[in-house]
Amino acid sequence: MSKSTKKKSVAREWGDALIFAVVAASLIRWLLLEPFTIPTASMEKSLLVGDFLFVSKMHYGTRFPMTPLQVPLTHQKVWGTEIASYSDAIQLPYYRLPGFSDVERNDVVVFNYPVEFQYPTDLKTNYIKRAVGISGDVIEVRAGDAYVNNELAAKPEEMQYSYDVITNRPLTEDFFNDYDINPESHLTFSDGSGYLVFATDEVINRLKSSPVVTSATKRIQKSGGELGIFPDGMTLGWNRDNYGPLKIPAEGWTIEMTNENVMKYSFTIEKYEGLENVEVKEGQLFIDGQKVDSYTFKQNYYFMMGDNRHDSLDSRYWGFVPEDHIVGKAWFLWLSLDKHESMFSKIRWSRIFSGIN
Repeated sequence: MSKSTKKKSVAREWGDALIFAVVAASLIRWLLLEPFTIPTASMEKSLLVGDFLFVSKMHYGTRFPMTPLQVPLTHQKVWGTEIASYSDAIQLPYYRLPGFSDVERNDVVVFNYPVEFQYPTDLKTNYIKRAVGISGDVIEVRAGDAYVNNELAAKPEEMQYSYDVITNRPLTEDFFNDYDINPESHLTFSDGSGYLVFATDEVINRLKSSPVVTSATKRIQKSGGELGIFPDGMTLGWNRDNYGPLKIPAEGWTIEMTNENVMKYSFTIEKYEGLENVEVKEGQLFIDGQKVDSYTFKQNYYFMMGDNRHDSLDSRYWGFVPEDHIVGKAWFLWLSLDKHESMFSKIRWSRIFSGIN
C-alpha cells in the first residue's frame, strides 16, 4: 500500500509560487531582458518621457553581477524606502558573457552613470544615450554637429536642438500641441517676445511658415570655453557645441603622458582603470608614487550623447563610459504613457511594440 503524501497548505503553495516567480524574474532580468523607463527629455524625440522599454542583455553579452549581496529585483534602494538594498562587502571582478555584437556607433545604449561614485559600478543609476563614438574613434562637435573621425556623424531622424522662436503674439498651449511640442519643451522669454523651444528641424520648418512666428534661430554657442565641460572646457576652449577633437580610449591603446594627455585622460585613468593610487602633480601623472611617462588602457570606452542635444547631460559633461558600465542595448518599447493626457488618451498607441533606432 502506497504511503499517503501530506498535502501542502495554501500558504505553503503560495510561498513556493512566490519564490519561483522571484527566482525566474531575477534570472530573466539578469540574463535576457530588463525593463527601463525614460525619465527625462534628453533623448526626445527619439525616445519620450513615459516610454517603457526592454533592454537586451544578450546583444552585448550578459554582465555578471559585481555586487552579489543584493535584494532580488531591486537596484539601489528597497522599494519605497531609503534603505540600501545591497551590501558591498563582496565585490566581484568584471566579467561578461559573449554577446551577439559589440557596441556599435549610433546604438541606443543603457549604461551605469559613470560619475556616481557613491554606488558600486553595477548599482549606479541607469542612463540611456546614443553611442556617437566608440573606442578608438576621434569625436568632435563643430557648431552643434557631431563628427567622428573627421566625418559628419549619422544624425538620428528626430534629433532636437534649442531655438529662439520670436512671435508677434503670445502662443497658447493648444498652438504648441498642434506642432507636437510638449509643455516641458518650451519656455517663455521674460520679456514676452518669444520662446525657447526644443524641437526637431521638421517642426522648426513648420513653425517658420506660421504667420505668428517672425523668426526661429538655433541656439549654437560660439567658440570659447564653458564651465563643466569634460575634461576642462575653460582651459581647452571647448563648449557643448564646439568640442574636441578628443580620441576615445580603447583597450591596449598606449599614450604618452604629455601635459595635454594628462589633462584629457587622467580622470579616466584614476576613476575607471582599477588603480589604487593615482595622482596628478604639476601636469604629471603618478601611479603608486611613481611618475608615469606612458599609459596603456585596460578596457574600451564610449562617448554617449543625447538626441536632444541641448537638453542632455552626456559625455560632453562627464566623460567616457567604460565598457564595464554597459548594461545593454535598448531594444523595443512595450508601453508609452503621456503624462499630459488623461484616461485612455494617456497611451501613445502608435509607439507600442516599436523598435528603437
